[in-house]
Amino acid sequence: MLKVRQVSKVYEGKVSYRALSDINLTIEDNEFVGIMGPSGSGKTTLLNMIATIDEPTTGEILINGKDPHRLKKEKLAQFRRRELGFVFQDFNLLHTLTVEENMVLPLTLDGKKVSEMKKKAKEIAEKLGITEIMNKRTYEISGGQAQRAAVARAMIHTPKLLLADEPTGNLDSKSSKDVMEMLESINEKEKTTMLLVTHDPQAASYCNRVVFIRDGKFYSEIHRGDNRQAFFQKIIDTLSLMGGDSNDFSSVRV
Repeated sequence: MLKVRQVSKVYEGKVSYRALSDINLTIEDNEFVGIMGPSGSGKTTLLNMIATIDEPTTGEILINGKDPHRLKKEKLAQFRRRELGFVFQDFNLLHTLTVEENMVLPLTLDGKKVSEMKKKAKEIAEKLGITEIMNKRTYEISGGQAQRAAVARAMIHTPKLLLADEPTGNLDSKSSKDVMEMLESINEKEKTTMLLVTHDPQAASYCNRVVFIRDGKFYSEIHRGDNRQAFFQKIIDTLSLMGGDSNDFSSVRV
């Protein structure tokens, strides 16, 4: 599904800064993979390159065997819209629109019929349990509901790969749990491949495996297995071995 081969990223300036060095990562279809590391480790840089927002300096990124970075601007926009879904920490919803209007934005850009958009929005709202807030504006709903709406928007065109950057960063522990359970359910039922960047060990414990990055390099990788509680503890142990400031990782919530 996703292959990151020997990817490095150097930002040129008065002093050039190497954000990533020779990263290799393979994600199979239907996997749910987390990326963790201290602030400045390069995890968001990696996510941005997979999301085609940024380009690698060297190496290549293949999504379903295609290198999106080789596409022309228009084709790239289309690829991003049709193949990828995005969920962000601050929801990125438009306050002037209702939840339903926010959800169908990707379909509007693709010129779909209104009847088709309404049908899809209704289906996904039912699956994600947000039917009752469809006609509300974003300022009338809670943070947890806003993130559910953002996930619904990301899923409405059935993307092959969902990319989530700190999706629980602005949520309380109950809403975080709800959103992560929803993402886990989408991964299992819809077979959507997911990549999650997070500081939160609790959020990461919903993944099948977690890849750790430190100082722009691969550090280690752990797999979940059957016991999520034991996996959560392994994540905590790995983070403490990696070091970093205490504020690099959100407070532990079990």
